[in-house]
Amino acid sequence: MQSPSIKDVLGKLISLTGERDTNSLEISLAQTLFDLVAPGAVVIYRAVNIDKHIFSATAIGDEAYDGMIPDSLLQALEECARTAKCVSYKGDGALPVELYPLMCAKSQPLAVVAIESTQHEKHFHEVTEMLLQIYQNFIGLINDNERDTLTGLLNRKTFERKIGKVITQIQNSSKRKDDQSSRQYFLAIFDIDHFKHVNDQYGHLIGDEVLLLFSQLMTQGLRDKDLLFRFGGEEFVGVFECLNAAEMQMVLDRFREKVGAFSFPQVGRVTISTGFTDISGFDVSTQLIDRADLALYYAKNHGRNSVYRYETLIESGELQESKIESDIELF
Repeated sequence: MQSPSIKDVLGKLISLTGERDTNSLEISLAQTLFDLVAPGAVVIYRAVNIDKHIFSATAIGDEAYDGMIPDSLLQALEECARTAKCVSYKGDGALPVELYPLMCAKSQPLAVVAIESTQHEKHFHEVTEMLLQIYQNFIGLINDNERDTLTGLLNRKTFERKIGKVITQIQNSSKRKDDQSSRQYFLAIFDIDHFKHVNDQYGHLIGDEVLLLFSQLMTQGLRDKDLLFRFGGEEFVGVFECLNAAEMQMVLDRFREKVGAFSFPQVGRVTISTGFTDISGFDVSTQLIDRADLALYYAKNHGRNSVYRYETLIESGELQESKIESDIELF
């Protein structure tokens, strides 16, 4: 096969950098590599949790990925991700596989790209590495724009786009008569109890450390598919998919207990209050924030260190439906 022309490469780069959604961008990268490097298959193994040997995959090409990762390949993926170096792998397939690391801006493993190909000439290897470097740089720009500087969680600006996609997904799901899914979506607001006292007593540097550690507890203690945002100050938002409200309550209570059991350096134990609400296809973001915020303040006014669902509070008469906009700081 001939080397890809400059026109071919530039055309693919235009298509690749036109994406903003990270999942779509990942698929576009795999398709670009497949088209330009002409492999038998391309699989992007996202490093979900290397310590727990967890990778999720996006595949392009015939028989590229059957959902199973052999132990020998898993070992090669982990080596590639940890060393940030290319690794050659020969499994049961007819074609050899080259593994390329994808690293995020903080030099942490983001994913491993597996290219199954008969092409091993130097120029194909160089094209692949340059495309991956461009992708890494572009992902870095997206992350800088979408994520909170201190915690690394998604930021307030990104929330509107993400919640809009969730609501659209719910609307589309309800239109499909053959859709048997019974999953539901929920929005929760988390607030660190007495955080002003932490700042006043220990200073803002320690306060920032508490926020950073709390965000890490969110990332570790909640599920990989959950959307987690920092709205500012000590307020955080999560968007979740669960079987029902009871499961959502259990997930949030379990996380509340995890935070309460954690010892923050110098500060010791802190607790959180949480309010959550159901998401429907008829909602807009301000309504969701308002309802979850009302449930949160109910928790704040009734002992803190607790989780309350807005709809349950309405049904029990503990709260009255309100049209007043939330006073959470939106910026």
